[in-house]
Amino acid sequence: MTRPFRIGVQIQPQHGDYAQIRDAVLRAEDLGVDVVFNWDHFFPLTGDPDGKHFECWTMLGAWAEQTSRVEIGALVTCNSYRNPDLLADMAHTVDHISGGRLILGIGAGWFERDYDEYGYDFGTAGSRIADLADALPRIKARWAAKNPAPVRDIPVLIGGGGEKKTLRIVAEHADVWHSFGDADTLARKSGILDEHGAAVGRDTASLVERSVGVSRPPAESAEALVAAGATLLTVGTSGPDYDLSLAAQWVAWRDARA
Repeated sequence: MTRPFRIGVQIQPQHGDYAQIRDAVLRAEDLGVDVVFNWDHFFPLTGDPDGKHFECWTMLGAWAEQTSRVEIGALVTCNSYRNPDLLADMAHTVDHISGGRLILGIGAGWFERDYDEYGYDFGTAGSRIADLADALPRIKARWAAKNPAPVRDIPVLIGGGGEKKTLRIVAEHADVWHSFGDADTLARKSGILDEHGAAVGRDTASLVERSVGVSRPPAESAEALVAAGATLLTVGTSGPDYDLSLAAQWVAWRDARA
């Protein structure tokens, strides 16, 4: 299966006012990116740890109204913060508000401060991954029961690279896998993902898109990532400026390859 190359931007909801975030989303859509992501945290991950920050899913509802073309989603939702059936309903609602442009990005969670200050049980890496495995069938069952039905089969993006457990969950449930690491890491773990796919009877090589974050210009990194199988390449940008110059280079690269 030959996939088109897609460019994403992660508008990190930190260190800016909401007006700056809204402006960045509009600029990203006008630039021609394919997907605009945020993230699901309660505090900044870089810079001042007590700096300005906004919540993920209320923001996605606003983006669904604000935008008209780009897909939107979290990179990624923390499974721990919401009942899976409630999360399914939230995603279903944003899917309808956006006219079928939501990607449900989801992961097991890792940022302990979020858990501690908001009263969630941090547990262990193993317990959080097990909770994610339990949540995904519930989410899909809730979508199947919803009236009205989702606008489309909502794509599920799973972020994480644990080779024994997380990639098994990806093989079972994901439409997109987001890898954290360089091209060599992506290539090696992509092979492990396909081994899990064979074990669960799913052709992950063709059914699961490979996604990766990029922080360098395409001239420096694109060919290695493409060779490793990446087709969704996402640039992160933080407030208050939300500089999209690197994203513009990747959009130009995508268009030149097309």
